[in-house]
Amino acid sequence: MILCLDSGNSRIKWGLWSVGGWLAQGAVPHAAVAELAALPENYPVPQRILLANVAGTDAAAAISTALGPWGAAIEQIRSSAYCAGVYNDYQNPAQLGVDRWCALLGAHRLLDGAAIVVMAGTATTIDTLDAGGHFRGGLILPGVELMRRSLARDTAALPLAEGVPTGWPRCTADAIISGVVDAQVGAIERAWARLDAGAICLLSGGDASRLAPHLNIPYRLVDHLPLFGLLELAQQT
Repeated sequence: MILCLDSGNSRIKWGLWSVGGWLAQGAVPHAAVAELAALPENYPVPQRILLANVAGTDAAAAISTALGPWGAAIEQIRSSAYCAGVYNDYQNPAQLGVDRWCALLGAHRLLDGAAIVVMAGTATTIDTLDAGGHFRGGLILPGVELMRRSLARDTAALPLAEGVPTGWPRCTADAIISGVVDAQVGAIERAWARLDAGAICLLSGGDASRLAPHLNIPYRLVDHLPLFGLLELAQQT
């Protein structure tokens, strides 16, 4: 059994892999990290525990504490120049966010071909993986909620909008939400247009299902995509 943990800006996603499939998966906000204590209470000790963490050292320490007797076995993953058929062509491969690296590894595991790899969370990342397994580069932009909240925080007259995305917004709330969604989807579609014909968009993260209906390109929703990358790392090393 392998335990994979993806500690993002808002949540900790986890998955237990056993005998060819996910035995269990879940997600908890960082404020509820103590809930991870249920894992050692309910499951046998995994052979390996891999953690991809972009939330800082305090978050990693809290995860280790919550896992109790399993905490000492945690392997914190770092981005590398190459793994499992994926080439990291970042100018400094070690500086690529480990969550993005794991998502790319997960995409390569799930697909045979080129892909746009989108993680729609606190931030939205849009990364390009070509058919040869090369990470060609990517985009980082504020996520849906960050965009929505920035307009309410940094303007005098705009509200924290609870509108509905529409092609022809006729009220301020709808105009804000439609602008936010179009900005996200437009960036994804522009990245896809720069890639090889036949590429698919893999869409994951907390806001993935919010963006998916508005895409006009081939896409596939994948829950907790970085967990598949962590699994690939565990099985390759």
